[in-house]
Amino acid sequence: MKVSVIGAGDVGATTAYALVMRGVCREIVLVDLNKERARAEADDILHAVPFTHPVRISAGDYADIRGSRVVIITAGAAQKPGETRLELLARNASIFRSIVPQVIEYARDSIILVATNPVDVLTHLTADIADKYGIHRSRVIGSGTTLDTARFRALLGEHLGIDPQHVHGYVLGEHGDSEFIPWSLITVGGVPLDEFCRQWDICTDDAVKAMIEQQVRDAAYAIINGKGSTYYGIGSALSRIVEVILRDQRALLTVCTPIRELSGISNVTVSLPHLVGGQGILDTILLPLNLDETEETKLRASAEVVKQAYESMYAA
Repeated sequence: MKVSVIGAGDVGATTAYALVMRGVCREIVLVDLNKERARAEADDILHAVPFTHPVRISAGDYADIRGSRVVIITAGAAQKPGETRLELLARNASIFRSIVPQVIEYARDSIILVATNPVDVLTHLTADIADKYGIHRSRVIGSGTTLDTARFRALLGEHLGIDPQHVHGYVLGEHGDSEFIPWSLITVGGVPLDEFCRQWDICTDDAVKAMIEQQVRDAAYAIINGKGSTYYGIGSALSRIVEVILRDQRALLTVCTPIRELSGISNVTVSLPHLVGGQGILDTILLPLNLDETEETKLRASAEVVKQAYESMYAA
């Protein structure tokens, strides 16, 4: 099965490498305006293939993405130190208006996976463009808070002293400053978090929860300040999403996709647990029914942030 990556920068190249390491697909095509960079990244990753899985990887143009099951868009302006994801919007929206129609022209039957920030707004923009070409929105997916959720599980697992795979919980809302953790829904090995902590005599009071949530929210800023960009985490997250799609695993992932109505806000794109499979978005868990009042308020506020950002893009 074939996967194409639009954008051969740090995120795109790392995503391709993660796909090879995971053995998810049989062919990868890298497309970038900087053709020399794309060729160099493809060659470098190709030389790792003998140590991993049999994958054909090459650089090409949009015409070469024909037959792709998934097209991942990582192209766009990079987030600068101190810059919020939403401040990237104006620059990256214009880039997407050029990229998405070409993806649809050459790989109309593919599922489009968006990683470029601000991912919520750009996923919504991609879905709107796709809709004009008669492509259902369920085939447009944003990486959303998939990485944020992994960061949260890693941090909480470390605090509890257990394997993060046994931490079950999500980061919801915008992939950005208004995201939040619904602590009332967190379980550890099937046991509610507060009960688990009582049994194991571990302090997870409001101060600890606030610290973990702040670390999750600030993770990207800290990494960008330290080395300029983030790519290992998001590359791994994207490869996992692709694996779920190609193998039709019907997994619950906190990706983002347009939602008709959420907490009184219509037509908005934020991250919720979605059932993902071979056809894209299969269904959505409507968590507002299970959130406490404070958490539902946070979800609504986060949705408002994304909605206003999207509307401001057209008002500008």
